[in-house]
Amino acid sequence: MLVKLAALGAALLLFGATVADAHGPTRKKVTESVEINAPAEKVWALVGDFQDMSWHPAVESTAGEGGSETGATRTLTLQGGGTIAEELAKHEPEKMSYSYRITDVDVTVLPVTNYSSTLTVKPGEGGKSVLEWRGAFYRGFPNNNPPPELSDEAAMEAVSGVYRAGLDAVKAKIESGS
Repeated sequence: MLVKLAALGAALLLFGATVADAHGPTRKKVTESVEINAPAEKVWALVGDFQDMSWHPAVESTAGEGGSETGATRTLTLQGGGTIAEELAKHEPEKMSYSYRITDVDVTVLPVTNYSSTLTVKPGEGGKSVLEWRGAFYRGFPNNNPPPELSDEAAMEAVSGVYRAGLDAVKAKIESGS
């Protein structure tokens, strides 16, 4: 009887591993934020226009249509090549927040799929503010056993790097007064 139970347990473990492997990727989330020594309104004035990402050091230029209205589009041309097409899902200036999604990107440029994101400015204490950037996405390779450059880790590292570079650039720009 003990041998049968052990065999059943081993079979269940093997079946469980097979089912887990067959599941595929899970949605990943990244949140980065920075405290800025400036009022929230000043930070929002810099980042709140969906058509202007000149504040991000990786963005060479932005071209788009629709302003900051829901459904507006923009194409980011990146330093060193590559483009990312995005669509505005929600723009709430009264909450100093907007949400968007990537509609087209080569995974060699940013190793993600099904990406959506929100940028929000929140008032902080003592006249400071907090700029938060959060996103959810899947890795760039939709099947099991992704190559390293399209793995969950690569996707999370890339998105976190994009966010950190942008947030740090906004902080430096606003706090230096330039």
